[in-house]
Amino acid sequence: MRPSPSIVPGIDPDNLVFEDYGRAGRAWAETDEDHTSLDAVTSDLLTGHYSRPLRVISFNTAEGWSRDVSEDVAHELRRRAVEQDRELPASVEPFVERYEGAIAEG
Repeated sequence: MRPSPSIVPGIDPDNLVFEDYGRAGRAWAETDEDHTSLDAVTSDLLTGHYSRPLRVISFNTAEGWSRDVSEDVAHELRRRAVEQDRELPASVEPFVERYEGAIAEG
């Protein structure tokens, strides 16, 4: 993954998952403020914590930037699944396939 560089020591970006809740609509998933690292979000996706993730956004309000890290997360999810010799959860397969397709086309 390509983390955005930080000029402020000790301030890591936060990451949020945009999820499709079906009939209830789409929204940013509620997340504890201490559980927004990219590793935590990726682990939660891999363990099926999210049911229909659409996008992952990384941001740092102290530095004033944000970016879509969905492709990076999809690649990391596939890498971890292979490394751990496990299947991707059905909940994240469409997410990974959508962004892997973007990687292949790009």
